[in-house]
Amino acid sequence: MQVKSTFFNLTKTYKKAIDRLENLFGRDFEKAVDLIKNSKGHIVICGMGKSGLVGRKISATLASTGTPSYFLHPGEAIHGDLGIVQSQSIVLLISYSGETDEILALLPALKRLQVKIIAMTGEIDSNLAKNSDIVLNISVDKEACPLNLAPTTSTLTTLIVGDALAVSLMNVKNFRQEDFALTHPG
Repeated sequence: MQVKSTFFNLTKTYKKAIDRLENLFGRDFEKAVDLIKNSKGHIVICGMGKSGLVGRKISATLASTGTPSYFLHPGEAIHGDLGIVQSQSIVLLISYSGETDEILALLPALKRLQVKIIAMTGEIDSNLAKNSDIVLNISVDKEACPLNLAPTTSTLTTLIVGDALAVSLMNVKNFRQEDFALTHPG
């Protein structure tokens, strides 16, 4: 059955990506957690396309687990919404290629604001990586898409690293069930 084999091929690709991601884990992830933990400002997350959709989820997870966070659409940021970013902010920029025009357009302004930049990218030699303080490698061997084009596996690794940041921050901040209840009154 075509559907069943497609499903198993996809999950096999995802499993390989998760194993690969575990091998990429290193000191940069720990630096990112420490930087965010010690921040006095909000975490501002930007990404375009699928990276932006995953970035919204990461931002929401951080906010609901004790780390103040905003999602900022990069297209809106270059047209005035960059005012969300303050001197105490940490900016997490997500671009698998590390060459997304809308993300790169933010770099000069972010440098002028002297904020710390964390990049989540699959290309550690990209312009984004070279202009960031911390680089989190989310690279994959291949996308689960049969054309190796649609962001499938790469969005999974992005989500995993984002969730790992949130859960690690919950642990280092000793975020408890009572704290979770404060942001979930419903």
